[in-house]
Amino acid sequence: MDIVIRPAAPSEYTALGEITAQAYLRDGLLDFGESDAYLSELRDVAKRAAAAEVLVAVADDRPLGGVTFVPSGGPMADIARPGEAEIRMLAVDHAARGRGAGEALVRACVERARATEGCTAVVLSTQRTMHTAHRIYERLGFVRTPERDWNPLPELDDITLLTYELTL
Repeated sequence: MDIVIRPAAPSEYTALGEITAQAYLRDGLLDFGESDAYLSELRDVAKRAAAAEVLVAVADDRPLGGVTFVPSGGPMADIARPGEAEIRMLAVDHAARGRGAGEALVRACVERARATEGCTAVVLSTQRTMHTAHRIYERLGFVRTPERDWNPLPELDDITLLTYELTL
């Protein structure tokens, strides 16, 4: 099966949003499950696409997963500094896992970052339990940057996102 990575089309936003939401739900990544406020952000691909580049992995005309690529200084950035691109909301459909779609999406983001003038690094945040994603990042040369770890919900002291960086 050949996997193609390309910008998501508006007609794919709903399916991609559901793939992303279900990946986070099934992997237990949302503290409040179906009532988690972040779930609506995960489903809102149109909002992400208006502020960043949403890429989709497709095989046999079916979306397998997606990622949000935030070029240097984009409004969707959580941790990126000037000259850094950021990867957000990487998700692959459970039925499509193990086929290389996640790695292909990350590689596409790295390629886009390399093609962005003045971009010197790619950064991302991840949850402690996302071990499969950590292996992809490390295999591609990302290194942990614990000094940049952060909490997106400071009112909850048990949420810390780990950070990774790839110097270009």
